[in-house]
Amino acid sequence: MPISQRHSSRRRKSITSDAVPLVSMRKFATRSLRFMDAYRKGLNGKRAAFATKKYRGHRTLPLSVFDDLAELN
Repeated sequence: MPISQRHSSRRRKSITSDAVPLVSMRKFATRSLRFMDAYRKGLNGKRAAFATKKYRGHRTLPLSVFDDLAELN
């Protein structure tokens, strides 16, 4: 890669990383981890969204989420 392109990509990276606050990035990452955990446990999109809103655990969802979803149906 030519030097001018390397410099340009570094500049773009620093501009975009400064545009979003670090707190927002961390919140998004934590929410994404909760969604991944919900999908791993077999929940579909709507149920995963419900579970991630209801439970605010440490990056994972409790297994009791299945009981709560069964009560809703």
